[in-house]
Amino acid sequence: MELINTDIPDVIILKPSVFGDSRGYFFESYQQEKLREFGIEAPFVQDNESRSQKGVLRGLHFQKPPFAQGKLVRVIKGAVLDVAVDLRQNSPTFGKWVTMTLTGENKWLCWIPEGFAHGFLTLEDDTIFTYKCTNYYNKASEGAIRWNDPDLNIAWGTDHPILSGKDAEAPLLKQLINTF
Repeated sequence: MELINTDIPDVIILKPSVFGDSRGYFFESYQQEKLREFGIEAPFVQDNESRSQKGVLRGLHFQKPPFAQGKLVRVIKGAVLDVAVDLRQNSPTFGKWVTMTLTGENKWLCWIPEGFAHGFLTLEDDTIFTYKCTNYYNKASEGAIRWNDPDLNIAWGTDHPILSGKDAEAPLLKQLINTF
């Protein structure tokens, strides 16, 4: 497994070693000791999976403390533009975001620690997205930031994604600053 840094040092991409032959392929999608070598020592307590058609945007979601979640995300089938936004107010990268393309073909994983909003845009039909969480979902602690917040100016590559009602009406980051 190889580590690939992003422009936000705490968000990292993990490129697994994939072994393929005429039968197919094999790779370790989760290996606790390897993650520890990269500084990821969080316990994972919940796995989530979604399937979406092309053009679906899910996010930008987060969980407030004490239910904040770190996430180890990957695509099983299809492709996404994955986005992490730093919500840690004392961080030098507060309000900054990074994107990466995760696909069923490249098999990359992305580690997004606690204190980040996360979202993704599906780039192919029938995309299957999965992620491991370091804390349980808690409805009272959930939050969201509007996907097209002009202060963030995220380069999604679309102006008309398919959104849930909740995501379409999410507040702007500046409306949430004192709620973290």
